[in-house]
Amino acid sequence: MNFLTRLFSRKSYSVTDLAQEFGLSAPVKSGVRVGRLQALQVATVFGCLRVLGEGVAQVPLKLMQGEGRGKRTAVEHPLHELLHVKPNDWMSSFELRETMTWHAGLCGAAKVFVVRDSLGKPIELIPLEPGSVTTKQQSDYRLVHQVTSPNGGQREFPQEAIWMLRGPSWNGFEGLDVLRIAREAIGLSIAAEDHHSRMHRNSVAPSGLYSVDGALGADQYKALRSWLEKEYGGLENTGRPMILDRNAKFTPYAFKGVDMQHLETRKHQIEEVCRYFRVMPIMIGYSDKAATYASAEQMFLAHLVHTLMPWYGRFEQSITANLLTAKDRKEGYYPKFTERGLLRGAMKDEAEYLSKLVERGVLTRNEARELMDRNPIDGLDEPLTPINLTADLNPAPAPKEKHHA
Repeated sequence: MNFLTRLFSRKSYSVTDLAQEFGLSAPVKSGVRVGRLQALQVATVFGCLRVLGEGVAQVPLKLMQGEGRGKRTAVEHPLHELLHVKPNDWMSSFELRETMTWHAGLCGAAKVFVVRDSLGKPIELIPLEPGSVTTKQQSDYRLVHQVTSPNGGQREFPQEAIWMLRGPSWNGFEGLDVLRIAREAIGLSIAAEDHHSRMHRNSVAPSGLYSVDGALGADQYKALRSWLEKEYGGLENTGRPMILDRNAKFTPYAFKGVDMQHLETRKHQIEEVCRYFRVMPIMIGYSDKAATYASAEQMFLAHLVHTLMPWYGRFEQSITANLLTAKDRKEGYYPKFTERGLLRGAMKDEAEYLSKLVERGVLTRNEARELMDRNPIDGLDEPLTPINLTADLNPAPAPKEKHHA
């Protein structure tokens, strides 16, 4: 039993967000209900959240101290272990940051219960379900969080007890709920996929108008309908020739998914949903025929600069403001994402990146080896000096004046 569970007594069960969680809210204009579970079943929503979550989680996050030449990794601080390795008994740092990004990206904010020691330093981070925490702002602008535990107990906690990682916010203390704002776009994606699925499931091929002379009785109509569905319904009967008798006529209809704008609508909704998450469609596996290798490379760079970097900044500043004490900040502690971690797996890119830094004297050869998790070698601790700068650093002696007799 963890620290948070012990804080709650058993009371009547209450969940503040059942409607959104299970899709019990009013239908959107397309006629479907959009809750968290339904939204996550939309490939574009799932893909965007996965791109954001993995983009944040795969980059090393460390607690640093100092500035200039005195910067170092603050491994002795308890927060470094929580951020870089293990935030609680059952999660890794990767898993916590990924979960927080999913919560903040879809529901507006991630909320984490912070267990602190007697000095106020965090010793455990416990993520909370988005629907289990209700946050209110008091008249003095401080926040109060009402938390509902899994066993139904409820309790209020002060601002310091909950680490809130907010997405874009309108009022400054609540993140904008993307699921609520984008529910029409997500709902149309669900409706288009559902309609397309039904069209294939109920397909009668060849489909069209089957007409006979005279009127059909109720039993005759049922028998004819059952025969058509059995002999020609479903994808397995596509293309089978139809045999008609008793002067019956069949007029086929050439309706296709493309003709009814199904595929175009579904493609458009991919781009529409991506706009809400600020994720380029190419990052979730969608690209048009105009994309080239060069343009795709620039899109990946733009994804880092315009999509992931704001998330890194959001995490870093939120950690500084909520998890570091005032004393910690005065002593120069600060969190830092190492964006170079994105090059892991791209050996050629990493080699070129480190080579340029070493050749320009920005890194020593041993510092480059350290970034590659390799042991140092004696004699490689001095930075290299580019050849074109040698003349400036070691000017040639002035020519001696000749004396004539």
